[in-house]
Amino acid sequence: MDVSSFTADRIRNFSIIAHIDHGKSTLADRLLEVTGTIAKSSDNTQVLDRLQVEKERGITVKAQTASLVHHYNGQDYLLNLIDTPGHVDFSYEVSRSLAACQGVILLIDANQGVQAQTVANFFLAFGQDLVIIPVLNKIDLKNANPDVVKEQINTAFDIDPSDVLLVSAKLGSGVDELLEAVINKIPPPPSDVKSPLRALLFDSWYDRYRGAIVIVAVVDGTVRTGDKLVSANTKQTFEVKDVGVLRPDEVSTGVLCAGQVGYLVAHMGSKDAIIGDTLHHVTTNIQPLPGFKTHKPMVFAGVFPMDQSQNTILRSSIERLTLNDASVTVNIDSSPALGQGWRLGFLGLLHMDVFRQRLEQEYAADVVVTSPNVSYKVKIIGEKNIKQYGGEVLTITNPLHLPDPTIISEYQEPMVVSTIITPAEFLGKIMGLCSERRGQQLDSKNLDLNHIMLQVRFPLNEIITDFFDDLKSVTSGYASFDYEDDGYRVSNLVKVTMLLNGRELEELTCIAHATRARTIGKQLCLRLRDTIPPQQFSIAIQAAIGGKIISRENIKAYRKDVTAKLYGGDGTRRMKLLKQQAEGKKRMRMIGNVEVPRDIFIKVLKKT
Repeated sequence: MDVSSFTADRIRNFSIIAHIDHGKSTLADRLLEVTGTIAKSSDNTQVLDRLQVEKERGITVKAQTASLVHHYNGQDYLLNLIDTPGHVDFSYEVSRSLAACQGVILLIDANQGVQAQTVANFFLAFGQDLVIIPVLNKIDLKNANPDVVKEQINTAFDIDPSDVLLVSAKLGSGVDELLEAVINKIPPPPSDVKSPLRALLFDSWYDRYRGAIVIVAVVDGTVRTGDKLVSANTKQTFEVKDVGVLRPDEVSTGVLCAGQVGYLVAHMGSKDAIIGDTLHHVTTNIQPLPGFKTHKPMVFAGVFPMDQSQNTILRSSIERLTLNDASVTVNIDSSPALGQGWRLGFLGLLHMDVFRQRLEQEYAADVVVTSPNVSYKVKIIGEKNIKQYGGEVLTITNPLHLPDPTIISEYQEPMVVSTIITPAEFLGKIMGLCSERRGQQLDSKNLDLNHIMLQVRFPLNEIITDFFDDLKSVTSGYASFDYEDDGYRVSNLVKVTMLLNGRELEELTCIAHATRARTIGKQLCLRLRDTIPPQQFSIAIQAAIGGKIISRENIKAYRKDVTAKLYGGDGTRRMKLLKQQAEGKKRMRMIGNVEVPRDIFIKVLKKT
């Protein structure tokens, strides 16, 4: 395909955004078929979802690009499609993709209606001044109610119901009209082919033979095979070995022109391909493109190799996978029980779980992931202490690094503002659940006669683990949930430490709100009691805040029947033997040091 023949006025860059399971990938399959990019086949399901984890879970994790050629009104148009994830944990993929677009298809399920992530994605696109084409999908379902959903769209987004297109991605109906709307409503990219090259790097992955393969949006100029490019960020120079478009597989074209989106191979290392970087020719000086707003990680967890001999291999695997997922932050960490590892920051719990699964599937890495926690902030008092810690306000991502409480004047915990959309009949149960999780209602709005949209402020720590599961449970699966960062608030926090016969277990230390500390301590004590095998002496498992014990469980010692050889006679002999046994076990407990096997920590951490 000669992409150089497409001038900017015949190029359209657009993305599909929607709530999870509203049919983005299915619509992308039909767009590929209708434009002749792929042959029509019953096997065409989730063509752009290439990762094993995506096919297993049935969700989109990575934004994928495909270049389509559509004939309309006697002319060929180059349509660059980006299929994006729908889950809140992968919002960074969406925001990066929108930076390369001039318009979006806002896809809404005609049966489920407007959902929480629909609202979030709409305002993400609206904030970037993109043209929004509202589309109702799954109109072929017998329970579809397009008229009601159109009113929801009007209420939530102030979009005229007459502007909403109706399609069935499964059957392919309405797709031709949708392509016409893309061409007629979405403007061409504001690009100049005669200006010096400026290419925005917005995605990448690693190939063991070719290095980092990067996806670029060419804003100005032209790039060809053999050109020498410079990174505006690192100042490194690279020679272009291959350049082309994705249809959806790589098709080498030898050139990419202004307004086009494609791949570029220049034997970059994993640390050279920086998301948001601007590439330009060696001979020119340009103003770098603004790049992307950095996403702050919301959830932190330690990642350790199952066997320390695999440490180097795991480090290389993490470096290569973070090239494909730039929203993950990486810092070195260590643990007395688990050894050398890394503390990674994720956008959410699903994001963390998918990253772990990709490490195992794509790089055969056998890892231990510790229980997730959020970052906290503390204010230090005393000039000497402030100097020692390098500042008055510290950000704590690992509970072990929390300073002594006597030098902390204030604790702050991260907050989020959540959007919950639910049928009205479940409102009472949801309010009860929010109250249990220290939620504060900010706003409520009726989308129609049966659906309500709530805005609730939560401490992030209260929702990262099982809140979504509980929400689905109390609403029979009908509610949807989304959240966004809302900064930090002053809070009453405490450090909960776990003790085993008086010795601290650093791996299980956590930070909790004062009202929840006792419950969390009790849960950990029970988990350890059920996991640690009995010893020759009794073991005390305790949860403590400072010097105060808040929960305790005991593991009874193995007991040998020392009276088995007795056969009647005076009972004083039996009592003497039992007394000697008790004294021996007491001495063992005084000098005994409980050795906790590494696999015990792994079992407990995996259950947390």
